[in-house]
Amino acid sequence: MPKTSAARSFPLLLVVACAFLFVSGYFVVRFPDVEGAEYASYGFNLLIALPAFVALVHQFGAARGAATLIAVSVFGYLIEGFGVATGVPYGEFYYGSAMGPTILGLVPYLLPLSYVPLVIGAVAMVSGAGSPLRRILLGGLLLVVIDGVLDPGAVALGFWIWPGGGPYYGVPLSNYGGWLISGLIASALVTLIGGRRIADQPLRPGLLDSLLVSMFLWLGVCIFSGLAFPAVLAAVLIAGIVRRRLQLTRSIAAPQASGARAHSG
Repeated sequence: MPKTSAARSFPLLLVVACAFLFVSGYFVVRFPDVEGAEYASYGFNLLIALPAFVALVHQFGAARGAATLIAVSVFGYLIEGFGVATGVPYGEFYYGSAMGPTILGLVPYLLPLSYVPLVIGAVAMVSGAGSPLRRILLGGLLLVVIDGVLDPGAVALGFWIWPGGGPYYGVPLSNYGGWLISGLIASALVTLIGGRRIADQPLRPGLLDSLLVSMFLWLGVCIFSGLAFPAVLAAVLIAGIVRRRLQLTRSIAAPQASGARAHSG
């Protein structure tokens, strides 16, 4: 791949962010009790989420993009709050103090910053895979796989707690049934609100960037927490995201190159 093409596919800032967040995983694991860390996480999560949020607004347009972000955020608050209050659909769990202040003692205020970019990235990963129904199904399944990395790492950090434990690094299998339900609904929201802007138009590679840097953070967390299988799963997901980003970059670059050749001719 030419140097200029590689730079377009993976801008230097993205490479630096991935490396920084991987190393940050070490400090998050080794120094969990730094004073004020729960408040610093707001800025940290915002910086991680921004690439996906900005790319989504550019992809969908301002009004439709804002509507998507609000819809998925509200849905996230509702299903997580219901889950903490009732144990449905994830099983009995609650958020630890490391996630910062919560709404009504249930759900952290920063939830959309950590959840919505994952949904955006999952939908971007499976876009172009047939009908909207098929893309929604694949998006929901992919979010379950992503949570196979997140939940063990989050439990190790005390981000959320499962009082009854579970067979997968302390996480009950009911959690993944819940993630499938929530993932299908969230993927449907993005897919249906986006409409033709996500089905028929070339996708911006930036839609994947928040998911990519997030996976590097959790890869670091899993490695430095000794979570072998989630770490391998994170590495596999990173490889898939990188491959998909290259595809999206090429799909945008090809028409531009054709137009340039036609203009010069």
